[in-house]
Amino acid sequence: MVDAHAQPDEAAAEAALRPHTLAEFRGQPRVAEQLGLVLAAARNRAHVPDHVLLSGPPGLGKTTLAGIIANELGVPLRISSGPAIQHAGDLAAILSGLAEGEVFFLDEIHRMSRAAEEMLYLAMEDFRVDVIVGKGPGATAIPLQIPRFTMVGATTRAGLLPGPLRDRFGFTAQLDFYAPEALTEIVVTSARRLGVGLDPDAAAEIAGRSRGTPRIANRLLRRVRDYAAVKADGHITRELARAALKLYEVDERGLDRLDRRVLESLCTRFGGGPVGLSTLAISVGEEAETVEEVAEPFLVREGFLMRTPRGRAATPAGWAHLGLTPPSASPSPAAGAPSLFDGED
Repeated sequence: MVDAHAQPDEAAAEAALRPHTLAEFRGQPRVAEQLGLVLAAARNRAHVPDHVLLSGPPGLGKTTLAGIIANELGVPLRISSGPAIQHAGDLAAILSGLAEGEVFFLDEIHRMSRAAEEMLYLAMEDFRVDVIVGKGPGATAIPLQIPRFTMVGATTRAGLLPGPLRDRFGFTAQLDFYAPEALTEIVVTSARRLGVGLDPDAAAEIAGRSRGTPRIANRLLRRVRDYAAVKADGHITRELARAALKLYEVDERGLDRLDRRVLESLCTRFGGGPVGLSTLAISVGEEAETVEEVAEPFLVREGFLMRTPRGRAATPAGWAHLGLTPPSASPSPAAGAPSLFDGED
């Protein structure tokens, strides 16, 4: 419910709720202003804009911004993803089919194959690709000019991009988590587009549990809408929103069932830690990768859990969120207390 990654069946629902212009784009004023200047300057010069790199956690609007760039320029948008481009020929086929000025959006650009990545260097800088004909000593590289285009790359892990690729982007935007006020605006706007009656305090309730992520806010809104349609008259009040989110096990701070299980296990079974990742994962019946990649980032960001050299440990805020009191006499890890660290952190 609160996973920020897109689900396979959400594409149509998300597309209907996305803003189409920078004026409608909420929650990232710095990025919107900077990007607006880049696009306006390019239009004034009648040039193709510089390539754009969008980085940040999933669900914050990178795909939305790519669509906005194309809409602001009045050009088509071509979409692909890094995992789908495993051979240089795949990339060459896409690039050679672009129209002049078209926007090419490449999601998860850090997962593109090395061979395609090297071809992309040349395409972004010189607007040409070299097509290899033949094999072995008789192979010949045929240069193929391609139309000038704007590359928009999106990544959740900018550190995995090689330096030469990052340097070819003329504008880089780092998207941050949204403030509750901005998310409330997004929920209100989405409810209007869905044709759902929504009280202002209900919008704030949904926004406060959305982890600073518009994708999660819209997902929770759709689930609360369903609850309101079945259990009430379809109008969403704050009390109804709370009841719906309680049913879906999303608490006041946005923790879901897995998050609470991890935090409760850490506090009640291991005295608040430190405890190793594998041990903690076994205690909640999940894979270590699930705990590390799904639950842990939000718990750390909210200050409920910390990663130490000796394992995971609960913070005072984590104990307080569960309504528990930390052991007063427990020695700190620095004092040489025994650790349940299992050696994999």
